[in-house]
Amino acid sequence: MTTTDPTKWRVKSIQLQRPEHVFFAGKVRPWDEAVFHVSIESVVRGINVFEGLKGFWQPNGEFGLRTLRRHYDRLRRSGRLLHIPVPFSYDEFEQACFDIADAELNPEKDLYIRATLFVVEGHYGEGTVSDLVLTAYQQRKESPQPIDVGLSTWRRSPDVAMPARIKSSANYQVARLAHIEGRSRGYEEMILLNDAGRVAEGVGSCLLMVRDGRVYSPPASEGALESITLEIVGALATSMGIPFERRPIDRSELYLADELGLTGTLSAVTLIRSFDELHLPEAPILSALGRRYLAAVRGIEPHPAVELSIVPR
Repeated sequence: MTTTDPTKWRVKSIQLQRPEHVFFAGKVRPWDEAVFHVSIESVVRGINVFEGLKGFWQPNGEFGLRTLRRHYDRLRRSGRLLHIPVPFSYDEFEQACFDIADAELNPEKDLYIRATLFVVEGHYGEGTVSDLVLTAYQQRKESPQPIDVGLSTWRRSPDVAMPARIKSSANYQVARLAHIEGRSRGYEEMILLNDAGRVAEGVGSCLLMVRDGRVYSPPASEGALESITLEIVGALATSMGIPFERRPIDRSELYLADELGLTGTLSAVTLIRSFDELHLPEAPILSALGRRYLAAVRGIEPHPAVELSIVPR
């Protein structure tokens, strides 16, 4: 059993942030003004779609939100699959993100914005009305530290049950269960398998596996999110001369991997220090990818795969 200090999990819960502002009903408001009725479908049935956006301070003092257009496009795709209308243009979405970012910016921290499209009226797809809510949370600038990861007994639902392509809170119920399971076993993150017993992804990030100098990650058809960060990492790897491939990954390969890591908006490129109590050696390839990713999003070494929308100030 991996040993860990159980109090760290309680501290993480206690320190959940409560920002001063929220974007709700079309404008930035005080946090407590964001209120929904308990009878709406987003509460009763968990009907919503969302995006997680990350912003980074740049060397010239500007603040840039990463790949904002691509997040908007994915939000629209998720909404289409769940029959949720997206009643705003990209320009309106961008301005809303700028507004909440400007309200919550701290020069000492980066920023994570959760853009959630809640269903506020309608019943089983009839008369559906949605509202965009943006919340913003301070994020430390430090690089992510290696973590201990386990294999969950819970599984990603198949495409015909709840498609992983829909970035919805409903799809994160299994993540919640896997997190609770992992916490009981002393792991900071868990890997989910799909209904065929192959690797899907982590509970909130995509898997990166290195074997014989090549980086692999499961495709969306295996139950992984259509990840924007993973696309960026793949482009960075190619530009660095590192072979990168999306293909199915068997469970047994996780125990044979030379390196393992996770990638996502919040995790950037996070190294897996141990998997199911199996210690992993140094990770030169994923470490290099992680450094290159942060250099790109922070504007230190720009890359065409990383588009930044600068918040007007």
